[in-house]
Amino acid sequence: MPAVDAPSPRGHSSGPLPREPRDRDRDDEPAEPADLDEIEDFAEAVEQDREDEEQDAGATRATRTAATRAATRRGSTGARRATTRSRTTAHRSPGRKENGKASRNSDTPTVPRGRLAAAIATVLSVVAARVVGLPGGERVVAFGRQVRSRVVLYLDGPAPELLTATALRWRRLRRTAYAALGAMIATPVLAMLLGWVFVPVPNADDAVESQLNTVSFSDGTVLARIAPGEQGNRQKVGLEQVPPPVRFAVLSAEDRSFYSNSGFDVVGFGRAVWKNLTGGTGGGSTITQQYVKNAMVGDEYSLMRKYKELIISLKISQERSKDEILADYLNSIYFGRGAYGIQAASQAYFGRPVETLTPAEGALLAGVIQAPSKWDPAQNPDDANRRWNYVMDGMVAQGWLPAPERAAAQFPATVPPRRVTGGVPDDDRGHIYSAVRDELRSLGIDQDALVTQGLQIQTTIQPVAQREAVDAVRRNMRDQPQNLRTSAVSIDPRTGGILAYYGGDNGAGLDYARVEKQAGSTFKPFVLLAALQQDPPIGISTEFDGRAVPGRTVRNVDGADCTNCSLKRAMTLSNNVVFTALGNRVGPQAVAAAARQAGVTQPMNDPNSGISLGNQETTAVDLASAYATFSNEGMYHRPHLVARVTTASGEVLYDDATAQGEQRIDPRVARNVTEAMRDVPEYDGVSLQGGRQSAAKTGTVQSHVESQNNDAWFAGYTPSASTVVWVGTDDNSPIKTSDGRPVYGHGLPSEIWKSFMDDALEDTPKQTFGAFTPVAGTDPGDTARSTESSSPTPSSTSAPRSSTAPTTTAPPADAPGQAGEDAPAGGAEQPGDPAAAAGAPENGEGGAGGDAPAAGADPPEN
Repeated sequence: MPAVDAPSPRGHSSGPLPREPRDRDRDDEPAEPADLDEIEDFAEAVEQDREDEEQDAGATRATRTAATRAATRRGSTGARRATTRSRTTAHRSPGRKENGKASRNSDTPTVPRGRLAAAIATVLSVVAARVVGLPGGERVVAFGRQVRSRVVLYLDGPAPELLTATALRWRRLRRTAYAALGAMIATPVLAMLLGWVFVPVPNADDAVESQLNTVSFSDGTVLARIAPGEQGNRQKVGLEQVPPPVRFAVLSAEDRSFYSNSGFDVVGFGRAVWKNLTGGTGGGSTITQQYVKNAMVGDEYSLMRKYKELIISLKISQERSKDEILADYLNSIYFGRGAYGIQAASQAYFGRPVETLTPAEGALLAGVIQAPSKWDPAQNPDDANRRWNYVMDGMVAQGWLPAPERAAAQFPATVPPRRVTGGVPDDDRGHIYSAVRDELRSLGIDQDALVTQGLQIQTTIQPVAQREAVDAVRRNMRDQPQNLRTSAVSIDPRTGGILAYYGGDNGAGLDYARVEKQAGSTFKPFVLLAALQQDPPIGISTEFDGRAVPGRTVRNVDGADCTNCSLKRAMTLSNNVVFTALGNRVGPQAVAAAARQAGVTQPMNDPNSGISLGNQETTAVDLASAYATFSNEGMYHRPHLVARVTTASGEVLYDDATAQGEQRIDPRVARNVTEAMRDVPEYDGVSLQGGRQSAAKTGTVQSHVESQNNDAWFAGYTPSASTVVWVGTDDNSPIKTSDGRPVYGHGLPSEIWKSFMDDALEDTPKQTFGAFTPVAGTDPGDTARSTESSSPTPSSTSAPRSSTAPTTTAPPADAPGQAGEDAPAGGAEQPGDPAAAAGAPENGEGGAGGDAPAAGADPPEN
C-alpha cells in the first residue's frame, strides 16, 4: 500500500507524482492511526480536483492527454474503492495493510468526492484523533467506524464494483433520498409515540391551579403567592346549566367548527411552526387547543408548546366527548375581572347566575375571552361593541341565532367591576405587589398575562432590608397619634433596585410611598446642582449673606442665620435665605431641570422661586431615586422593583440584568453635591453608627395652621443605599407627636432613617464616597461644628458684597413666588400670595420647608 501522509506538491501541468513503495521492513510496525485513512482520502480528493481543473484548461490539451487521464482515473478509482472496502473491515482484520495493497489493484469504480466532502472528512479525522486520547475514546472511535461502515455499505449497495462511477453516484444519491424520506416519516411518528406515553392530561382543576403567581424576594424566598381572580370561589357548572345560545356564542367567537374538527388545527400548527422558524409568534387554535394551551402547558410561543398541545389535544379527543371538552373549557377559561369559569364571569359582568343569561349577554362574555382587559366594556366600550357584533353575526351565519332576534338585540349593560384581592397580602407587602403589578404593565406584561401564565416574579426587595424598614417604622411610630402616616423607600444607587418598600400597614389602602407631597427643603440639593452646572459654576464654598431681612417673607429657623455662609454651611443649617437667593440667581427653570436630571419625574410646570424651598410635589420613590443619582456619582438608574419575570413553563418575559445606567450628571459635580450634604447627619444628631459615611437633607412643609407642619421628610444616602422617610397625614392636617409638638424632618423621620440604615447596613462593608475635588473655589471644610465670626474674611469664592448682588440678600418682597417655603399645602395660600406673606409668623419661624420649631419645641430643624 503506498504511503501518503499529505498531498505532494507538483507543477502546474504535471500529473500526480509517483509514490515510493513502503519499505518491507516496516510492515511489522503498529497499524496507522484511524485518522490517517481520512487524510489519505483527502489527499486523493485534492489530486482528483486538480486534475478536473486541468481538464477545463482547453480542448487541445484535453485531447492530447485524454488517454493518460483515463488510465490514471481507472487506476485511482480502483485504488479508492479498494481502500473503502478495506476500511469497512479494518477494525476486525489485523492484515488491513496487505488487503489494502491488494485491493488498490482492482477495477471497482469510485465516485470522486468534492471539496466539501473532503473537508468534512478532514474535520472528522481531527476529531477522531482528539477523541481517541480521551478515556473510552478508542471505543467511541471504533463505534464511529462501524457506523461509517454500515452507511457506506448501505449507500454502495450490492456489487458496487460492477457499476460505473456515474451509476454508483446515482445509486448513492437515490439511497440517501430514501433514508431522508424514511427519517422524515419516522421522526414524527416516534415523537407521537413518546408523547402519547409520557405527556399526561391534567384535569380542569389542575389547569386553574397552575396559574398561581409567585412574587419572591431578591434571594428567591417567597414574598407572596397570588391566586389571581376568583379561583377560590370558582363554581363548576354542568354543560346543561349553560343555555345553548351562550354555548353557541362561545363557539362563534372561538371555534365555529368545534363539533366537526378533530380537536387540532393542522393548518394552524403549520402556521405556528413557520412563524417560530421565521421569528414570529402565534398560530390558530381550536377550543380544545386553547383549553390545553391556557390551562395545561402555559402560553409561551414555541415549537415545544405546539408539540405538547398536539399530543394532549389528541389524547383528550380520544378520551373525552366534545361536550365534556366544552364543559371543561367553560369552567376554566379566564373571562377578565378576576373571573375564571362561565359562572364566575356571569356574576362578575351581570351579577346573575349563568342560567339566566340571554344570547346577547352570552355574546359579550364570549367576545372578551381572547383579550379580557382589552374588550371589557368598562375599559373599552367601542372595542367591546365591535367584538360583540362579530360574535352575534357569527351566530346568525352558523344558524345558531335567528336573524330577527339578532336585529332586535341590544348591547347589554354590565355591572361595574369590583376590586378582587385574589390572595394579595393585606399588610405592607400588599403595596409591593400593587407596585410590581403596575411596573409589569409598564413593561408590557398586562393583567391577562398575570392571570393566565402563572408568572414567577423575582423582585429587588431584600428580605432583611424590608424587615428592618417595617420594624424601624413600627418601633418609632408605636406610641404616636393614629392619624400619622409613614412611608419609607430604600434604593440601591448602583442598580436602581428598590431594596425596601414600605407604603403603610394596610396593603389594600393608600400606598404612601407613591403619594405626591411637597418636598420642602429636600429640594435644596437640586438648587445647588443647578448652580454647580452654571457657567461659570458656583462652588459650594461660595459665601452668601444668610441673614433674614426684616419685612421679607423668607426667614430662617432660629439659629440658622449666618453672616457669611458658604453653600455647604447653608445646606447644613438649611438656610432658606441663601437658597432662595441662589435659586433666583440660577432661575426656577434651571432648578426644575436639575431635579428632573437627578430623577424626579413629576412635571414641575411653570416653577417659581418657591421651588428652591420645595413647593413642588414628589414621592418617596422619586426622591430616593434622585438622591441615589448623587450617591452613584451622577449615574442614573431607573428605580424598579421587578428583576426577572418567567412564565410557569420557564419562558423569560423580562430580565433587568442587562439594564444599563445613564450618566446624567458629571461625576465631579455629583460628588460636590454630596460633599455639601455630608455634615447634615452629624449636625442633626443622626450620624450612622461606626462612622459610616452618609449625606442627607431634612425637609419640613408648613401647614396653613400657624406654627404647625403638614409633611416632614428625611432623605439620605450612603454609597450602597439611598433612603427616604416621609411622615404626614391623609388630609393634610397638622402633624404632631404624642406630646402635641409639631413634627419636623429632624425628629420622627430622621430617627426612622437612622434606625433603618444602622440595622440594614450593619453586616455590610463600610464604603466611602469618592475623592472630593471642588468644581469651583475651595474645600469649605467641616461645617457641622464650625462657628461664625462676626467679621469673616471674605474668600476668593465669596459672592460680591454690593447692594446689587442677588446672592447676598433675600429676594425682594414682591418677587414672584418669593415665599415658596411659606407656601401651605393642600389648597391654602400659594407661593407669592399676599395672604401667605401676611400670615407669616412674626417671630422668625420659617415657612414650608423652613424647618421652624415653635417656642419650646424641638431644637432648630434643618
